[in-house]
Amino acid sequence: MERFTASKYRGLTTFDLKILGIILMFIDHIHQMFVPMGAPNWLDWFGRPVATLFFFVSVVGFSHTRSKEKYMLRLYLGMIIMTFGSFFLQKFVGYEEVQLMNNIFRDLFVGTLMMYGIDQLSEGASSKKIGKIVWGLVLILFPIVTSVILISLMSNPSTMFAAVWIGNFIPALLFTENNFLVLLIPLMYLAKNHRWIQCLLIGLAAVFFFSQGSTQWMMIFAILPIALFNGEKGKGMRNFFYFFYPLHIWILYLISAYIYTH
Repeated sequence: MERFTASKYRGLTTFDLKILGIILMFIDHIHQMFVPMGAPNWLDWFGRPVATLFFFVSVVGFSHTRSKEKYMLRLYLGMIIMTFGSFFLQKFVGYEEVQLMNNIFRDLFVGTLMMYGIDQLSEGASSKKIGKIVWGLVLILFPIVTSVILISLMSNPSTMFAAVWIGNFIPALLFTENNFLVLLIPLMYLAKNHRWIQCLLIGLAAVFFFSQGSTQWMMIFAILPIALFNGEKGKGMRNFFYFFYPLHIWILYLISAYIYTH
């Protein structure tokens, strides 16, 4: 029998992590879309590590991209297209049994905004430029401050409608799909050169969710593929991932609506 050696196993690339995330996400969304037909709850478990995997991939991607501004712009446009695409699809179909609240682009954009703020803060500290330090702090705190402002506006009936629409365009931490969990992105970015710290952060978050009785603790299973990441990009197909996310959700939604109403 041929002996297994470390040199023969090359680990997982960024592409591999994305494919794994997509497969798990697809299973999770089958549960989401077909709950009215009795889809078993255990299908939801497959999706618990997905956000963590994509958060890690975004940290790697943001660290190595040639243009961080363009990287952020793509995520922002994805966030807007996903928001309004889901809104108008639901209005057109009128299938209220399933609500399209998915928008991982919003989570990733908020995370990249905070990572960009960390870069500005670091550069300002190194060059002793107060302006950059202040700008970095503004970017880091912006998603938190906007969350507080939007929640305050939504608590007032006269400003609630305007706040909801403004929230579609503004990155607000508490209005992301994964809420406070998005903070893992800037935290993992700070530890980008220390994989064990990144895995420890994921483990601590998992322990917190376990203590709350949430199945989100299963995010801990993202640690294994992340630990096996070899630092390589692998295959490209960047645009595939940007298109696949909204399209598979919308297609599953339409299939679910058709089956439920026929």
